[in-house]
Order: sequence, then structure tokens, then C-alpha cells
Amino acid sequence: MQENIRNIAIIAHVDHGKTTLVDAMLKQSGVFRENEVVNERVMDSNDLERERGITILAKNLSVQFEDIKINIVDTPGHADFGGEVERILTMVDSVLLLVDAVDGPMPQTRFVLRKSLEMGLRPILIVNKVDRPAADPLQAQSRVFDLFCDLATSEDQLDFPTLFTNARQGTAVRDMSEEPRDLRPLFETIRDNIQPPAGDASAPFQMLIAHIDYNDYLGRIATGKVANGSVAVGDNVALIKGDGRVAKGKVSRLLAHEGLRQVEVNAATCGDIVTIAGLENVEIGETVTDPSHPHALPYRVVDEPTLALNVMVSTSPFAGREGKYVTSRNIRERLHRELRNNLSLRVEDTSSPDTFRVSGRGELHLGILLENMRREGFEMAVSKPEVIFKEVDGVRMEPMECLVIDVPVEHQGAVMASVGPRRVELLSMNSINNEVRLEFSIPARGLIGLRGELLTETRGTAVLNHVFDGYQPYKGDILGRRTGALVSMENGFVTAYALEMLQERGKLFVEPGTEVYAGMVVGENAKDTDLDVNPVRLKKLTNMRSSSSDFSVKLTPPTILTLEQAMEYIGDDELVEITPNSIRLRKRVLNKNFRTKKTAVV
Repeated sequence: MQENIRNIAIIAHVDHGKTTLVDAMLKQSGVFRENEVVNERVMDSNDLERERGITILAKNLSVQFEDIKINIVDTPGHADFGGEVERILTMVDSVLLLVDAVDGPMPQTRFVLRKSLEMGLRPILIVNKVDRPAADPLQAQSRVFDLFCDLATSEDQLDFPTLFTNARQGTAVRDMSEEPRDLRPLFETIRDNIQPPAGDASAPFQMLIAHIDYNDYLGRIATGKVANGSVAVGDNVALIKGDGRVAKGKVSRLLAHEGLRQVEVNAATCGDIVTIAGLENVEIGETVTDPSHPHALPYRVVDEPTLALNVMVSTSPFAGREGKYVTSRNIRERLHRELRNNLSLRVEDTSSPDTFRVSGRGELHLGILLENMRREGFEMAVSKPEVIFKEVDGVRMEPMECLVIDVPVEHQGAVMASVGPRRVELLSMNSINNEVRLEFSIPARGLIGLRGELLTETRGTAVLNHVFDGYQPYKGDILGRRTGALVSMENGFVTAYALEMLQERGKLFVEPGTEVYAGMVVGENAKDTDLDVNPVRLKKLTNMRSSSSDFSVKLTPPTILTLEQAMEYIGDDELVEITPNSIRLRKRVLNKNFRTKKTAVV
């Protein structure tokens, strides 16, 4: 046991200030020079993380408080990245549970807290954003205690310390009556309430791999916490694979964290979180151990995926124009490379060599993967997401979600009308200021397309959060999209003249000057049937003088769908075409006549 080490993870709901708190801890622990320019949310190093303001990938760092080294892992706050959370919890001895003083515990809070309590970890509660106008820190603390009563696996877990923080100002207090100064109360609470990492330094070396990365100079590197014994550079080790096979390896480099930087060390002992280089084909969940005593450590099984879609080679008329990687070999290699680090992902071959079945924890989980691929230069098409059913004792089971919707009171009726046909069960209804919080149990199928519909019905005021809530018997059929599509029947460039007439038919997805092809979806039909249209139509020239009104074409701005919105929107007979520069909607069958014949046969 190392008395001067504390290993912790920070868990929180999206946008509750977790990464901002990490920034403040880094600054007050002396990681940065006084004159050093530091970006906000330094832990969100991924471009997508900075753009969306969420943590996607778990990351390690350390801070020094007096003679105590605190290893911190910043974990994702969204349940779709629960695989990241679950594997990281194997490296820590406690968690900082951070909740917003206004929102209190949210669905993702419940998800990650349940995982940590099941592993026997004792959290420290941090009520953040106490400076918000509507903040009620004591009420938030009370609601978290109720949550602990539901989830705790032992009475000891109900006895947890609480701190009240303003992460942006870098202050923490143990009681709201205290004068806030800095984060020293938080550092002291970590030192006094978290046990040093357990383990026997004299036992044979054992380390469970929790993270895999690639370094241009060192090759494949593996990170984990030393559970027992010690390891040094140059040591011969054994790698126990998932199927029980034992491979030999040698430690060529050891890296540890000092602040945000990785530094080389000569040796590490039980309790240290380190990165090992020199192991070939190492995977997450495998054990690195003493070759003379090769014993594997138990590894927690990650929850199975709940949503799947098909990723395929693009057959669009525009295929190959914008993408750098367009072949099935390119796509297959990239998807299988993702499996090395993404525990919650599954990739399967299908009967078609150009199509791959990809399963994940949710639309955001799959959407982030596809967004990363398009930014890397990949071009592909994807189908509508489908939930993954299970058969248990002859009963068809489907994944359920706990859905929480915060919406102004005046839009409550619109929310109930939208979710009603989706086989929901209302669990609770609470008023918070001028808003109402509605909590539902809903089939995962019912979430597809719901966000866009609610944002339209509530004028963008609804806030949705959901988390996986187990499997239940099949709830019955759910109607899909209730509107048809406006489908281009010509190739060419969209004209304002054509759109002026088409906008009366429904909602448009394109603007003048956009190049389209036959079979591409250019808008939403107000009726429930598809309508073939000509968005490239030109005004005929005549020798008749026209009034100036002919030149003042008034168009409603088009609806530009994001990748996740496009995935939610498409129907069973449609695909999303993804390229580095464009996101297009299209029909599976582009030819109008063939499409009509296929529909007639069905």
C-alpha cells in the first residue's frame, strides 16, 4: 500500500462543470506556471469534445497536494460512452460525484454512480455551480442522498462527505455558511477520506490493462493501475490474453503522469497508474503479470450494445468526389481499429462484402465514431439505426431507457402528445421554477427521431436526457416518421425559382446552388407520402417584360441536419450519405421507376 497516492475518477452528467473543476485543480496545484496561457477545459483535447462541450474519451492526469500525489481520471458524462467509464473505474479507489446545484442528479449521474457503487467505491459528493441564480445546493444534496438510498450496495456508502463548489471561480467549502477561498477543502477531503490504493508490493507483479493508445515512437502502449508487486524498465513480463493464452513481452518504457504531461520513470509499484510500452498486440482487459506467476486479474464485463446500423460503401452518383478513403477495405480496417479502444462497440461482417453491421450504446456513441471517420477523410453511407432485441426464455425483450425531459410549463402538453404514441410510461412529474421535469420509461426505439420532433414542437426549449434502463418485454409497434420526403427526380444545381414553389410542400433541406442527384432527399413533405420533385427547374425565358417582383424570391431558410439528426430522421428505405464535406439524405433505390415497382411489390 502506498500511503502517498490517491486514485480518483470524476463522474458527472454532461455540462455539470466536471472538466472546469479539473482545470481549477490543475491551476491551484501548481501544474501551470503563473504566466502560462491556459485554454479553458484543457482536458477536452479532442476537437469534437471542444465543439460539443462534452467529454468523450477518458483521460489521466495527476496533481500534487503537499506530499500526496492525486491521480485523476476525467471520465465521460454521457451514458453512450459508458464503456469508457466502466473500464476506467477499474483503476481508481474512489470517485468524485459532481452534480449541478440547480439540476441535481440526472440520468447519466445515476448510470455512472450505479456502476461505481456496484464496484464498492465510496464517492465524495461535490455540489457545483452554487453561484447560479436558481441554485439550491441543499436540495440537490438531499436528492443525491435519495439516489444513494436506491443504489447503495451497503450502508457504509450512505455516509459520504459533501463539498459545495464554484468550479469557475475555483472555490470549495464544506458548509454553505463558510467563506469560499480556494480548493484546499477539496484536496484535504480527498486526502483524508480516500484510502490509499490496496495491494501487496512484495507480491508478484500484476496489472490490468484499462486503456490502449498508439505512439509514433513507442508503438502500441497500454495503461493501467499496478494491482500488486512492482515493475521496472527492462523486466520480462507475461501477457495473459482474453482466451487464457500467455504471451511473453518485455517492458521497454514506463510512463507516468505529472500534471498533464507523461514522463518516463524507471519503476512503478502497486497503486501507481502507469503506461507500459513494449507489448505487442496487447488489448484492453488483459493482464500483464510476472512470467513466473502468471495469474490473470478479474475483469468487469461491459454492458452490451443496444443500437445497430449498417455502414456501407457509398453508391451515390457523387461517390469518390470528396472522400479520401472510399473502399470497403478502408472502411473495414478503420472500424476494426476502433474496436481496440472502444469496448462498447461491435463490428460484424454481413452477407454483402461492402456492408458492415456496427453496434453501439446509442446514437451519440455511433454518431461520434462516424463523425471522426468523416473528418479523417472517409466516405460512406449508413442505414437507419435499429434497436437490438434479446430472446429470454422465449420472450422477446427490448432495451428500455429512462428519459428525462425539462421543458417550460406552456409546452408540457406538446411533449405529452409527442411521447404518447411511443409506448412511454410516466414515472414522475416535478415543477422546478417555471419548468416541469417529466421522467418516463420508454423503449429505445421510441427515442429515434424524438429529439428533433420535440425541439420543433417546443420551439427549441425542451432538454432531453436519457440512460439505458435494462431490458423489458416487447412493448408493441411504434409508428415511425409520419411525414414523407421530397425526392429529387433530376440531376443538377438547385435553383431559387424551384425552391420558391417547393417550400409550400413542406420543409427544405437544401439551398440554391446545392448540387443534387436523382433519388436524393431534398426536403420533408407535409403529407405522409413521398413526392418526386424537380428542385433544379429553371424559369423559362420569354420576350415578355416582367415586373420587378419576379426577382424578389423569398425563401424560408433550409433546415440543415447534423449527422445525428440525419440518422434519426431517415426512414427504412433511406440512407445517410456521409463525406468529409457533406451530409446528404438519399433513397436506397435512386431510380424513381425501380423505387415505385419495389413499393408496389411490397
